[in-house]
Amino acid sequence: MAKPIFVLNGPNLNLLGEREPHIYGTQTLDDVRALCVSRAAAHGLVVDFRQSNHEGVLIDWVQEARRGASGLLINPGGYSHTSVALHDALKALTIPIVECHLSNPAARETFRHHSYVSLAATGTICGFGASGYELAVDALARLISAA
Repeated sequence: MAKPIFVLNGPNLNLLGEREPHIYGTQTLDDVRALCVSRAAAHGLVVDFRQSNHEGVLIDWVQEARRGASGLLINPGGYSHTSVALHDALKALTIPIVECHLSNPAARETFRHHSYVSLAATGTICGFGASGYELAVDALARLISAA
């Protein structure tokens, strides 16, 4: 059986559906999980879906993905803009990495315009709400099959 796609979610994403719905939408993280699982299944893939508010935990999971995942979808939340350590962990991967954001960081506050994660990602999808995760799973499926 193929290795799963890791879908890692960073800080405050556990509050989806409650926190700033005018920016992040009304779908919950469980709704996002269901979208990812369904879309991955359509490609014959499975998802290992996780969320943490802790930078070190996310880094541990990225390191686990080195041997345990066929691809990585990551929404690092606020760590996009602050975590060199997360960037460094991602640079150690040889699997495809898709960075995903519900909103469009480039259209928001200036401090959100730079992402350390983007520097390590194969590609970035942002601004499409929860459906961006489906687009990211599609992209990963294509990248994995091309490898």
